[in-house]
Amino acid sequence: MKLSIRQKQWKINGSFTISRGSKTHADVVIVELAEHLLTDREDSQNSWIIGRGECVPYARYGESIQSVIEQIEAVRPQIENASLTHQQLLSLLPAGAARNAIDCALWDLTCKRNQQSIWQQLNINPQPLITAFTLSIGSIEEMQQTAKINASRPLLKLKLAGDSLDLARVRAVRDAAPKSKIILDANEAWTEEIYRNLIPQLLPLDITMIEQPFAADNDDILTTLPQPIPICADESCHGQESLPSLATKYQMINIKLDKTGGLTEAFAVKQQAQDLGLKIMIGCMVGSSLSMAPASVIAQDADIVDLDGPLLLAEDIDSGIEFEGSIMMPFSDELWG
Repeated sequence: MKLSIRQKQWKINGSFTISRGSKTHADVVIVELAEHLLTDREDSQNSWIIGRGECVPYARYGESIQSVIEQIEAVRPQIENASLTHQQLLSLLPAGAARNAIDCALWDLTCKRNQQSIWQQLNINPQPLITAFTLSIGSIEEMQQTAKINASRPLLKLKLAGDSLDLARVRAVRDAAPKSKIILDANEAWTEEIYRNLIPQLLPLDITMIEQPFAADNDDILTTLPQPIPICADESCHGQESLPSLATKYQMINIKLDKTGGLTEAFAVKQQAQDLGLKIMIGCMVGSSLSMAPASVIAQDADIVDLDGPLLLAEDIDSGIEFEGSIMMPFSDELWG
């Protein structure tokens, strides 16, 4: 088996702004695992099959393009061992973007090796999914205008800043999109004072869920606060080890493959979370359809799907996922799996 690694920039439509900053490009690492197959027929040539995976290094978790590439290169000999399994990979690399790219490439390679789709491998009948559409932080007027343009979408996700304008932003979006469900994502930007002040004023605005209002190292405060609007863990949720404490603070968790370190661990996290009574959101970093495809596999029965990465890009990878508005169609095996 041969490993190749390359970095890629996907241009974003305009810019994408959250409480931690803005960006105009999504920087990703794409991994390919190529395996040489020997055919039985004497008149046929030897051939290669290639499995692909994409990850999005995230500075919030101490990752960069370079650090992820270095992580993968450090275990190249083990990865290029054709007998590498998903379970062995869990011990080889820690949870994070690097392991995600390899794990997803292994799943893709296995599908091609077995000449079966991921749906056949997992005995899943794929269905279209309704994804959230994200409105990044802007002025009240900008967010209202974006909401008006996207008012036909069934689920809008608003990024908030933790400043004095957050309530006005939510009100403006609700006025512009009266029929849409709305979820809020503060990306750890709120304080207890902001929370206590905003919650009573958000209730009349029919907010479906609030994602990660507090910093991950300060979310114990949720055990003492009223939660009339369901709260979802994002930055606080990574692998299985993070779940027991989350069940006492949150009603939902956001599973992202770049946090769990791949689809394999994501399945385990999802099962354990459901056993603990937590609802499931499947989310993403801003990346191409190659990132969204494996995530959409685990999202088939999720409570909330937030896989709008390609909708935020000015360009997508070849054979990308087809979207009909906010409806995410099952991907083709030319893309992945």
